[in-house]
Amino acid sequence: MIDVSFPDGARRAFPAGSTGAEVARAISPSLAKKTVAMIVDGVLSDLADPVRDGARLEFIGRDHPRALELIRHDAAHVLAEAVQTLYPGTQVTIGPVIENGFYYDFYRDEPFTPDDFAAIEKKMREIIARDRPFAKEVWTRDEAKSYFETRGEAFKVELVDSIPGGEDLKIYRQGDWLDLCRGPHMTSTGKVGDAFRLMKVAGAYWRGDSNRPMLQRVYATAFATRAELDAYLKRLEEAEKRDHRRLGREMDLFHFQEEGPGAVFWHPKGWTLFQTLIGYMRRRMQAAGYVEVNTPQVLDRALWETSGHWQTYRENMYVTQTEDDRVFALKPMNCPGHVQIFKNGLKSYRDLPLKIAEFGVVHRYEPSGALHGVMRVRAFTQDDAHIFCTEEQIFDETLKINEFLLSIYKAFGFEDVVVKLSTRPEKRVGGDEAWDKAEAALGRVLERLAEQGLQTEVNPGEGAFYGPKLEYTLRDAIGREWQCGTTQVDFNLPGRFGAFYIGADSEKKTPVMIHRAIFGSLERFAGILIEHFAGHLPLWLAPTQIVVATITQEADDYALEVAALARKRGLRVELDLRNEKISYKVREHSLAKTPVLMALGKREAQERAVSIRRLGANETSVVALDEALDRLVAEAAPPDARAC
Repeated sequence: MIDVSFPDGARRAFPAGSTGAEVARAISPSLAKKTVAMIVDGVLSDLADPVRDGARLEFIGRDHPRALELIRHDAAHVLAEAVQTLYPGTQVTIGPVIENGFYYDFYRDEPFTPDDFAAIEKKMREIIARDRPFAKEVWTRDEAKSYFETRGEAFKVELVDSIPGGEDLKIYRQGDWLDLCRGPHMTSTGKVGDAFRLMKVAGAYWRGDSNRPMLQRVYATAFATRAELDAYLKRLEEAEKRDHRRLGREMDLFHFQEEGPGAVFWHPKGWTLFQTLIGYMRRRMQAAGYVEVNTPQVLDRALWETSGHWQTYRENMYVTQTEDDRVFALKPMNCPGHVQIFKNGLKSYRDLPLKIAEFGVVHRYEPSGALHGVMRVRAFTQDDAHIFCTEEQIFDETLKINEFLLSIYKAFGFEDVVVKLSTRPEKRVGGDEAWDKAEAALGRVLERLAEQGLQTEVNPGEGAFYGPKLEYTLRDAIGREWQCGTTQVDFNLPGRFGAFYIGADSEKKTPVMIHRAIFGSLERFAGILIEHFAGHLPLWLAPTQIVVATITQEADDYALEVAALARKRGLRVELDLRNEKISYKVREHSLAKTPVLMALGKREAQERAVSIRRLGANETSVVALDEALDRLVAEAAPPDARAC
């Protein structure tokens, strides 16, 4: 007999060798009917696997959160069978689950197009309706290679060769079709359901190598219910409307071009938005006791070797060699430069914590395929800061940083924030003792944040190479998550550069360095704001806050006066005196997402009033000029000014 425990604490004995399916049937036929897989000691497993003695067992149905990856994994197999059925001679490669769905890579001479999707989806539904069981088989390496070679599946043969010796070669069969797969799977194809959709097709090199064959990657998604699928498709539709690249063109904010891949060409309006963000952050940091600095863009290789970047981050750095054979790199991070500033001049424990901030431009190489508007670039500005402190100050300073971050996010309308602790990665600098102390310090902070009601998570192995970090993830207006701010505790970098302060005992001590960013990349945060607000930026952020447009030329002089008065009050104003119909002007400035349009005609000029039309509104209101300006000045005040 075997002894098995369950999530509710119950324990039961079952015959030795019992599979998960047999255990479920022994408990209840209805449980067995609705169960699609099981979790054994935390590991998702096939229901047909034997259950070992002492196992902790949880049965899951299609509605369980962890079943979603199985639904998508099974759907990938169904997609592959459908494609090979419809298009004989197509070779299959891999089909992993990814965020929001899955894909499958195929090798075929004739390219797929979205026009093929209807036929493929129809065939997938036929396969699902047959409800064939997923059956796992373990083959020898020779058996697997022989099978796939016979069928001309060269990519599968290569995959077989890449599996380490001694590891089982698992084959999953669904009726007459089978695939090489690690598993697990649900009990049958019918459990996939009908809530799936093929999304797009793209090219992808085999194993990401541009020297290998080009494959056709079919992207798809699947959910447990049609309602979830429909909600996801609606979010995608809304996200497309909010795409910052399209809005950036319509609002005349920025552009990109091939001569500067991954670098933003900011237009006047976009640069106004960018500088408004910097201005707000600068004022907030000054009030919080930060001092602003600026460090060089280009630094000698020796500095990056000392910091550890050369050994652990070299592939992401832009490097150049001068005629005198010196090797330099564009800085990918600001932290080594801040250590140099800390080192310049003797520091005492009374000087700590010392908060050094910089709006530093950094350069990091990204593959061209990863670039995405202002969200993923190669050159960007960080709102970077480093707090040099004692070990005893870590907890309090990190809590202060957390409070500071959350208050700034709230000012931009982000109150749904998740804080994640990312621990030591495999590739890192420094000894385990330093990492233990850093992780313990942030672990205490995470516990305190959870006690305060914040949602917290742990991401093992996702820390920076020099220290663990807290990551702040924001949820936007349509439910998407964006990782922005970070707080990283670093026991390594100051010591690598020999930085020290004089302690209360008159001895030299190495400071702890807390890395802190709030926006992260200002380019990316600007893109997030554009999409979060769908271009309808709050008045204080809008590059152009008001357009003063004339209805008739008789109002031109009054329009010039109104614009001058508004500018004198600190408002950002454009004039539109063109001889065009006011309806045309309204449409044009609405497309550019201008928050306020003042329409001025002969009557407004005579009464010293303005006709105000808000972005997205159909109605207008006529308000006395002085009153209108007073209201708009108050509304355009940044959050830190309104709080005073």
